[in-house]
Amino acid sequence: MSPRPRIVVVGGVATDYLVRGPSLPEPGGSAEGGIFQEALGGKGANGAVAAVRLGADATLVARVGTDRRGLEQLASLEREGVALESVASDTEAPSGAVLVMVDGGGRKQTFSAPGANHRLSIRDVLRNAERIAAANVLLVQLEVPLDVVQAAVRLARAAGMRVVLDPAPARPLPEVLLEDVHVIRPNAKEARALTGISVRDRASARRAARNLLMRGVGAAIIAAPGGSLLVSGEQEAWLPELPVDSVDSTGAGDAFSAALAVALAESQPLLAAARFAQAAAAIATTRVGAQAGLPYRDEVLGLLSDVGLDVRPAPP
Repeated sequence: MSPRPRIVVVGGVATDYLVRGPSLPEPGGSAEGGIFQEALGGKGANGAVAAVRLGADATLVARVGTDRRGLEQLASLEREGVALESVASDTEAPSGAVLVMVDGGGRKQTFSAPGANHRLSIRDVLRNAERIAAANVLLVQLEVPLDVVQAAVRLARAAGMRVVLDPAPARPLPEVLLEDVHVIRPNAKEARALTGISVRDRASARRAARNLLMRGVGAAIIAAPGGSLLVSGEQEAWLPELPVDSVDSTGAGDAFSAALAVALAESQPLLAAARFAQAAAAIATTRVGAQAGLPYRDEVLGLLSDVGLDVRPAPP
């Protein structure tokens, strides 16, 4: 039996408070919803949980408060099997929280209070240098300070690891960081923040991807209407949206990035890894809530088989 791939996630942890209703409120207005959920969230936590569900060992480098929500966040992560030795408790800031609103078409709005996430430090990363270096892939997002992300990426590259970047929330990024990223996965809003290019179709997605490759990224997978475009120095491939009944896009990007990291950690070719990730993201949209939507490995492989792709990363 092959060893389980090892993923380190550096990112945010939060409690998600989600309401789903027919329509989103207008500015200054209100709307009535029908479903309420309170659950573990944050892109770092979601990525770590998704990696475990997809067959990897996942270590999370993060920071939570010592409040009730922080204790509940740690308990939830522990139940999911995420390694917590690298999660620090912060006595000076509350645990992160996110308000999420989702309409009947799956569109969403979010409002976050980062709390302890913004107090994750370079020292936290350096304290976990050995754990980071022992992994196969580093998965990072942008819910924690940028200098912390850069420090983690430098450690990973020095150890010969692959780096997957989910560039959310959207913001411009320095060239020195992009040069160390193996695969970046922006949606249209994030691609515009990174490149200035509005992604409206496959052609504009290609321009955005080429912009990122010219700036040092190894490969880019750009979300566009109807699917995602993968572009690297060696190949280009269009990944169409898979046929599922989508109800909520919350957490789909987290599922995609985590699945991509897991498949790459299993030494899968980039295109196979991207297809695995596309299926994971599709399943995540079929359930309300980020955590509830994160898929398990058998579900992803089942969907790929149903659509005739049958991409099977090596079992752990």
